[in-house]
Amino acid sequence: MSADTPPLSTRIAHYTSNLIIVGLIRFALLIPYEKRVPMMGWLVSHVIAPIAGWRRRVRRNLAYVLPDLPKAEVERLARAVPDNAGRTLIEIYSGQEMVDRAIRAPVTGPGLAKLEAARAAGRPVILVTGHMGNYTAARAALMHRGHMMGGLYRRMSNAYFNTHYVAAMEKTGKPMFEQGRKGMVEMVRHLKGGGVLGILTDLHFGAGEKLDFFGKPAATSLVTAELALKFDAAMIPVYGLRAANGLDFEIVMQDEIAHTDPVTMTQQVNDGLEQLVRLHMDQWFWIHRRWKVDPKAA
Repeated sequence: MSADTPPLSTRIAHYTSNLIIVGLIRFALLIPYEKRVPMMGWLVSHVIAPIAGWRRRVRRNLAYVLPDLPKAEVERLARAVPDNAGRTLIEIYSGQEMVDRAIRAPVTGPGLAKLEAARAAGRPVILVTGHMGNYTAARAALMHRGHMMGGLYRRMSNAYFNTHYVAAMEKTGKPMFEQGRKGMVEMVRHLKGGGVLGILTDLHFGAGEKLDFFGKPAATSLVTAELALKFDAAMIPVYGLRAANGLDFEIVMQDEIAHTDPVTMTQQVNDGLEQLVRLHMDQWFWIHRRWKVDPKAA
């Protein structure tokens, strides 16, 4: 067994949980889209989230960064955040049905004009995004507009789930680059050719810089800004927000981040995301261990 191979007990747990998830997804895909998406949101919020401890993690994160948030709002978010996660998951597996809605979504914000100007000039573009609303909706919408957007992803710890999840993501568009040596080589080639790259930047990165996010230090990777500077790529934040009906989207493109230095540029991304999250608290993935919060600190 290699050093990267999980112990047998972990592999059994991953295999079992993947069977449950696959069964749930296959069942959901038999239901019409308009009912499928809210149904999966409800199941994740009311069945999976309490068992997986997601509601507890939402409460802990909120207590850490927004301790004065009313209890009623905390409890609403503890249910609404997993609901959005469930909707996003089944939308990704719904393929063209989700894409059809994404390409009808309005695209707002100054970033769209900056993207089109960069493409007209043959300049590479890095679209920074986060786990906000449905992050694949923005990719599908922009690819429909002719911006061939590659995606960088981090392999999930559950290898069984990772295989079909990446395959589902690829249905919204290719190429996809796995984080690692091979993926980085392919990604750099894509950028050098004047391509467009999408990167999720709102995950905890242990070796990253401690930057401010909701008034607390959050370990954040600087690689997106470093790549933008190295390849003179336009760096533009973009997010796929969920509409009030829970099924449609709005693609929000914030203004291009001016080239300065990696820390300043990445902090601007954090600030822009925080502003958007505060307006749509239930659409950000508060389930993540963004701050690696100590329960006592919360």
